[in-house]
Amino acid sequence: MQDREHVRARAFLGAKIVLDGGFSVFDCIVRDISEAGARLKVENAVSVPQNFTLLISDGRSFKATVKWRRIDSLGVRFAGAAT
Repeated sequence: MQDREHVRARAFLGAKIVLDGGFSVFDCIVRDISEAGARLKVENAVSVPQNFTLLISDGRSFKATVKWRRIDSLGVRFAGAAT
């Protein structure tokens, strides 16, 4: 059983990690998501900065902060509700 504040939902959504007001963009896949954050599949997690904007293919946008990193994935926390 998960001991989490927010329930995660499995997902397979295309998304973009946007940096510097759109001057740099990384493609990623949202693997699971909750009200508070998400797990992202990325090609190279080391190259993603600590803070960025996450644009999901369904139109939602979040300010995100990296909470953990693996070689090809990131755990992020959202700063507020979707815009």
